[in-house]
Amino acid sequence: MLARTLLAAVALLAAPALAPCSAFASPNDLTIVTRDESLQRAIQSAYVQPFTAVTGTSVQQQVWEGGIDTLRTQSKAQDNTWDLVLVDADELSTGCGEGLFEKLDWSAIGGKDHYLPPAVSDCGLGAVIVNTVLAWDKDKLPVAPTWSDFWDVAKYPGKRGLRKGVRGNLEFALMADGVAPGDVYKTLSTSDGVDRAFRKLDQLKPYIEWWSTETEAAHILASGDVLMTSAPSGQIATAADKDHRNFGLQFTASLFEMQSWVIMKGSPSARTAQQFLYFTGMPAVELRLLRQSGEGGMAKGLNEGLSPELAAASPSNPANLGGALRIDAGFWHDNLPKLRQRFEAWQGH
Repeated sequence: MLARTLLAAVALLAAPALAPCSAFASPNDLTIVTRDESLQRAIQSAYVQPFTAVTGTSVQQQVWEGGIDTLRTQSKAQDNTWDLVLVDADELSTGCGEGLFEKLDWSAIGGKDHYLPPAVSDCGLGAVIVNTVLAWDKDKLPVAPTWSDFWDVAKYPGKRGLRKGVRGNLEFALMADGVAPGDVYKTLSTSDGVDRAFRKLDQLKPYIEWWSTETEAAHILASGDVLMTSAPSGQIATAADKDHRNFGLQFTASLFEMQSWVIMKGSPSARTAQQFLYFTGMPAVELRLLRQSGEGGMAKGLNEGLSPELAAASPSNPANLGGALRIDAGFWHDNLPKLRQRFEAWQGH
């Protein structure tokens, strides 16, 4: 089945208008659940439509806001329809340990060697690298800024955009204050380090425009409301391409995390889910998602032979990933509630 699916996929990629191949149809529909609507739309076009054309499988999509409690509740529901879910590192680790997800049969989804090492775990297959970068308008600021420049409103006057939340902002503040990326979480593990991050945020507070969604991050940059902003790289890259804007992405000292596919425990469509993972793990298919959303997949070979423009915007390109800091999911699992409370109190005063 896998070999035939691969051959059919190759034919599909060469001829996108190919009619559905009913010979590969599965008796079970598939429901996949992703993190946000913009990524859902990109997955629909890049993954779901060609997969349905190859297999004849009907795929339903839902969006969720994340959270291990939601996964726990969903796993116990008698009417649970979730099959494949996109989870973050903390949800993956906790859910796998609690038995909420199926252990992956790697032989059925292409083999571990098919993917970059960080994508491989017992219950999860790395789907996309999500990278929060420093984004700016090159027409206004030709030279690539750093986080130190981001904080320097005297040298570079103008508003700054930051996500309305504590996670990520403390890391950026420390790097702007001279902490090396490799020492950020060591510093944040102390009360003095947390105080240092908040003191740095104090300096920028009067100049901050807060954003809550990826769309807002791109909007405040495109409208000129801010000179620079933290933002998901994919959202800025696609906005620049769509609107023909000269936006820059600073991957050095950016923050990244990997979102992974998991199969919910007891899914009646587990075999179909494996076919979906096998199909979407091909570099030629992942390339479709990169072009449409700016999200970088984890299949080996994806970043080979890309155009300079696409390579520069790919979050999983080794040149970009090498200078980025991976979000410490364990740190935030242990500290998010208290740091969120402090951040909200700080923001309110």
